[in-house]
Amino acid sequence: MKALVIHAAEDIRWEDRDDPQPAEGEVRLRVRFVGICGSDLHYYFHGANGEYTIREPLTPGHELSGVVDLDPSGRLAPGTPVTVHPARHGADVPGLEEHPHLRPGGDYLGSAATTPHRQGAAAEHLIVAEHMVRTLPDGLPLERAALAEPLAVALHAVSLAGDIRGRRVFVAGAGPIGLLVVAAARRAGAADIAASDLRPEPLARAVALGAGDTFLIGRDAVVDESADVVFECSGAAPSLTQALRTVRRAGTVVQVGMLPNEKIRANLAPLLAKEVALHGAFRFSDEIDDAIAYLAETDALDAVVSHVLPASDAAGAFEIARDSSASAKVLLAL
Repeated sequence: MKALVIHAAEDIRWEDRDDPQPAEGEVRLRVRFVGICGSDLHYYFHGANGEYTIREPLTPGHELSGVVDLDPSGRLAPGTPVTVHPARHGADVPGLEEHPHLRPGGDYLGSAATTPHRQGAAAEHLIVAEHMVRTLPDGLPLERAALAEPLAVALHAVSLAGDIRGRRVFVAGAGPIGLLVVAAARRAGAADIAASDLRPEPLARAVALGAGDTFLIGRDAVVDESADVVFECSGAAPSLTQALRTVRRAGTVVQVGMLPNEKIRANLAPLLAKEVALHGAFRFSDEIDDAIAYLAETDALDAVVSHVLPASDAAGAFEIARDSSASAKVLLAL
């Protein structure tokens, strides 16, 4: 089979690998589409994602769709369309019964957080545990189904804000996750959704997905204390400062964008003065099932996918994916 393999920063290869064989309790998939996400960009361009450095060749990718290739149990027929919950959770921890994604000791497809690394989905064949497989509803295209994992992240983030029906929402950062948060907030009943970004092209996409007012950072003044809930989706420290200024008194800020694993300069004074609730959002628990149902309901989220490129042109695809003016979600076709 062929697989994408990152050997070092800006060194990615379309390599021949042996076909993996599923053991008992495992399923082999024929992967069709893999989304490029922020962590993949960091691994490719920097050789590391936060504190996790590539120490051995790594196949990236945790946003995927495909079909069953071989299920030794016979439960899933070859050709069954599927996506995957990319996490294997750690052992039970008291107090985290309802938060399995927060247990220490788990892993995630396409991650260098453990050694050996957890190899990802950007390969023609992928072995996963049976419990990770999610069959797709009839009529859900595989291309759209590749959005299930990032949409689950967005749905989880919106759930952390509680009931947002009739509320004013602000989304800071209109990259792929920010766009999906806009859509998830609209689905959850938000009355008004505003969005901000450094570039106009992502803001145009946000409007197409349900945003109203938009703010171009560096040009437009963001009205302070205008939002009941702010979702910070850029992962930039100045944006967190702005989120705390933008949220109303006794409002809620959900930090969705991955902040750097280092000391940052952010003004947290409004957190105290306004008694703001600040929530961190980390991946998701079981929201991928709701994400699949949402994707089957509508084709509106097709607009999030801006490019579909062959995996053999991965270097070019990664260059496009990091340019938010040119792209939203970039998929690799295998």
